[in-house]
Amino acid sequence: MSAVPRSLLTAIVLLLALPAAPAAAVSVSPEPPCTAGTAPYQRELEKELRRPVDGVQSPEDCAAIRRLQRRLGVSPADGLASLRTYRMMVADQVRRDPAARRGCPSPAYRVVCVDLTRQILWVQVGQRLVFAPVPVRSGRDGLETRRGWHRIYWKHRDHFSTIYNVPMPYAQFFDGGQALHGTRHDLFSSGSGGCVNLTVPDAKRLYQLLNKGDRIYVWGTKPGTGG
Repeated sequence: MSAVPRSLLTAIVLLLALPAAPAAAVSVSPEPPCTAGTAPYQRELEKELRRPVDGVQSPEDCAAIRRLQRRLGVSPADGLASLRTYRMMVADQVRRDPAARRGCPSPAYRVVCVDLTRQILWVQVGQRLVFAPVPVRSGRDGLETRRGWHRIYWKHRDHFSTIYNVPMPYAQFFDGGQALHGTRHDLFSSGSGGCVNLTVPDAKRLYQLLNKGDRIYVWGTKPGTGG
């Protein structure tokens, strides 16, 4: 093996001794200011975020709500204390705190818990969550979702309602024409015709989890209804 020329070794040593080139500066755009004003669920979100509970939006409140929205996957994350943000916050509270799930019975078998007052659904076996809480939309005034114990008696993945002329994807019927099913309509306005509406992705996951014969417990009163 031939020796490496001295001149080449010298060049390598000099090259290694050179200072490293500075890294290119990364341009980071400043986050736009949070400008959402006071909204209906201001006090509830201030309390959850341990902000001063005065019911008036401040820039600090707005920024804190925006961070919460991002954590919960609320879109748009605009800092507004909206009903959507409030319901997602409640679902997260129920997920984290077993005491918040006490309204639903906890037998050793699987139970779908539908809380009409908070408009939240989850599934548990005993005290163990097997389907994390999600927002729902139940029956509007005069067409309230029926309370009490029910049992899933029929499942239909691609059901279509001839009464309301709307699709009911991932339908799971539990009492007459009332069912758990997906909807592409807004869950945070008005109410259903008696069914328990979920987002389509949530309805699909629930459909895959439950079987015919599984039990459902419904309690409480949807805000704005007499039922």
